[in-house]
Amino acid sequence: MKHFEAEPAAAVAIFGDQIDQARSFAQTLAGDSDELGLLGPRELDKLWSRHILNSAVVAELVRPGDKVADVGSGAGLPGIPMAIARPDAQFVLIEPMERRSNWMLEVVEHLGLKNVRVLRSRAEDVTEQDFDIVTARAVAALDKLLKMCLPLLKPGGALIALKGSKAAEEIANSKKLEKKLGISRFEILVCGEKFLPEPTSVVKTTLDS
Repeated sequence: MKHFEAEPAAAVAIFGDQIDQARSFAQTLAGDSDELGLLGPRELDKLWSRHILNSAVVAELVRPGDKVADVGSGAGLPGIPMAIARPDAQFVLIEPMERRSNWMLEVVEHLGLKNVRVLRSRAEDVTEQDFDIVTARAVAALDKLLKMCLPLLKPGGALIALKGSKAAEEIANSKKLEKKLGISRFEILVCGEKFLPEPTSVVKTTLDS
């Protein structure tokens, strides 16, 4: 088995009763990462902190019963850790690449995740438009993401994009789309402050209801 980052103490606090599924996901992701190009070789040293926990804490923004689309899911991030952390919400992982979508199908089955579907598609071709939340991590700049993802949302729904230090700059570049796309507000939120030394910054873009 490949060496990867030891499980941080915060993992049990974040995943609770679902911690075994999270551990199984970490092992599978580490084992298959090279062959499928899921994460860079240096990323295994930060597998839990930068990828799994960083994704899972975004589930703080999901309510019970929400329907969530994860666009460009790739290595199942942030969708699979969020789905493990929130078994009371429904997740659809959207990924155009066949190898990656097939990998996610196997992972979802292996982990026994009953609240997850995998959809091999580009976001622009998805016909469902009733999502409460769309998530995206390392997919595109915010202005591009808005055009790609907002059509999937129901009125009052929100795009939650995992963004780092450039969040405010990306919002400024996207202001021009507010009226055209029916955006009611942009917010920068921080997830996982209670658990993580480096919490996750997201841009939440909410549609008019």
